[in-house]
Amino acid sequence: MVINQIRNKCRFCSEVSQANGEDPIGSAIAVEQYLIIEAPQPWPVEIWIETEPMPQGVLDALNFVWEHGRTIRQLAIAPDQEYSIPGYKHVFHYHRPAGLFAEYEKQAFLVPDAEIGALALALIKEPEKLPDFEQYRQKSNHLRELLVCNHGNVDAACSRFGYPLYKKLRSEYGAVTNSNLRVWRCSHFGGHQFAPTLVDLPQGRYYGHLQPEILDLLIWNDGSVKELYPYYRGWGGLSKFVQIVEREIWMQAGWNWLKYQKSGRVIAQDEINQEWADVRIDFTTPDGSKSGAYEAKVEVSGYIITAFSSGENEPLEKIKQYRVSHLVEVE
Repeated sequence: MVINQIRNKCRFCSEVSQANGEDPIGSAIAVEQYLIIEAPQPWPVEIWIETEPMPQGVLDALNFVWEHGRTIRQLAIAPDQEYSIPGYKHVFHYHRPAGLFAEYEKQAFLVPDAEIGALALALIKEPEKLPDFEQYRQKSNHLRELLVCNHGNVDAACSRFGYPLYKKLRSEYGAVTNSNLRVWRCSHFGGHQFAPTLVDLPQGRYYGHLQPEILDLLIWNDGSVKELYPYYRGWGGLSKFVQIVEREIWMQAGWNWLKYQKSGRVIAQDEINQEWADVRIDFTTPDGSKSGAYEAKVEVSGYIITAFSSGENEPLEKIKQYRVSHLVEVE
């Protein structure tokens, strides 16, 4: 059995997951906003509760979000010889627009190191102070930012598999002139078992179990979208069961679906056993010429064994796998 073969060596969770056919869909982090801050490696495991390398203002801003029951994904990105300037740090803030949307709204700054904490507070808690940072604002909304998890202190799989993928993306795609693409090493955002894994901003789409041969398709969006099916973790604008349905729609609708304004919700579900859910996704085209909705049912399709963390003695877990058993365009 595959699992027994893997047990005989130091076990990486992503190898267990991939060998046993774990479907990554539904594992994307669904959040309202992102706070992304450039910080030198190595990153400690508890990077967001320690004042080194993050200033107190950053921690205060995050606590403000959490205390008010809002959702945020905080990420560190490693300095880059080409992108970075000594004494300054990049700070990105992405926010989910109201209603239907296709991309998160971005604000980008390149600020002196001493100003990082104050800027984080202005972005999240004290917007009236944002004009103080206008001189540091960057016109980078046209840039696509690919963030590849390399946080090996959280899980060894993230560095073991994440760094080679980052290196290939950075040298072969991020270095293309006028590509409007930047590639960063970033801190943990969940899903070690899907390493190598990345988040594609401003769309907020997550991918995992990535292989070199799929990168052309992921970057250039030229070819059969269906080849991305086993690598897609989901869109951060939706919750778990809605992500599962959204993948099926994307596979049918093709690349244009990425530009559609969307929102989704669970209409009904098995809240006790998580065996099924009824889902609705509303959409409109970018020019507003067409709008409609899909309704679908998600059901358990089986079970697989996976590992949530790497290590010789980490436990294996039995988890549910899901499929879309019914999907119809209703409007």
